[in-house]
Amino acid sequence: MSAMIIFNLSNYNPGPFILVGIPGLEHCHVWIGIPFCIIYVVALVGNCTLLYLITVERSLHEPMFFFLSMLAMTDLILSTAGVPKTLSIFWLGAREITFPGCLTQMFFLHYSFVLDSAILMAMAFDRYVAICSPLRYTTILTPRTITKIAVGISSRSFCIILPVIFLLTRLPFCRTHIIPHTYCEHIGVARLACADISINIWYGFCVPIMTVISDVILIAVSYTLILCAVFRLPSRDARQKALGTCGSHVCVILMFYTPAFFSILAHRFGHNVSRTFHIMFANLYIVIPPALNPIVYGVKTKQIRDKVILLFSTKGSE
Repeated sequence: MSAMIIFNLSNYNPGPFILVGIPGLEHCHVWIGIPFCIIYVVALVGNCTLLYLITVERSLHEPMFFFLSMLAMTDLILSTAGVPKTLSIFWLGAREITFPGCLTQMFFLHYSFVLDSAILMAMAFDRYVAICSPLRYTTILTPRTITKIAVGISSRSFCIILPVIFLLTRLPFCRTHIIPHTYCEHIGVARLACADISINIWYGFCVPIMTVISDVILIAVSYTLILCAVFRLPSRDARQKALGTCGSHVCVILMFYTPAFFSILAHRFGHNVSRTFHIMFANLYIVIPPALNPIVYGVKTKQIRDKVILLFSTKGSE
């Protein structure tokens, strides 16, 4: 349905684009595809297991795990939007992608990135309420409030990314259709147009980035308040327990934002960094965090760790 909507946005539909893969490493594509495939399978298995456990285990029907299930679904979208096409380029030489297909892939990649950031912000708010107002936790984060937060952050991400599609469909593509990348990315496609793309550059860089930065600021404020509350706790055990509930979330935040900002700064200011490195890093970014997130939560969150052990030990004994 999304592909049909995006297709109908434009009366001008150029021919197919050609995705080169990783320029300079074409001879290694077959071998590069193997670790990508393994990491992608880990991401699929990990996030699907997480979603299954959160769905069937009533003890995990809490706000924190609801947001975690949203993160798992978004990570599945992020990796699935990019990795299968990348593997088809590496292994099958299927480098062509239609204009509607390119727009669809681009929408889901950018949408899932912005939504991931918003979910991490919502999870920080959940931890803030749990630690700073534990007695009011269930009255503040009611099912209705959680639904409003989920709908709000999903709608915000959709409204931020949809204009990117409109901005591209207005452009004429009369030059080369060769994209030196493994997937369609907004500015990369816009640079192929034979028209002024200053609006695309302004919107594509400023609006999503400022949105993510605002999420980072709100997360930082939440954790500042959390730390203030934790250090006011009377006993050391209570402080360690409170910080322990935030450990997995902090790890996921660092895994998401550190490489994201590094990639953004490298694109903007790292003119001496090779294109091969940029593209390899961009590919790793859409597959490694989705693979590591369920592992981090599985290892560091006791409720999930216990349920995973129980799930696989039960299957193993059958």
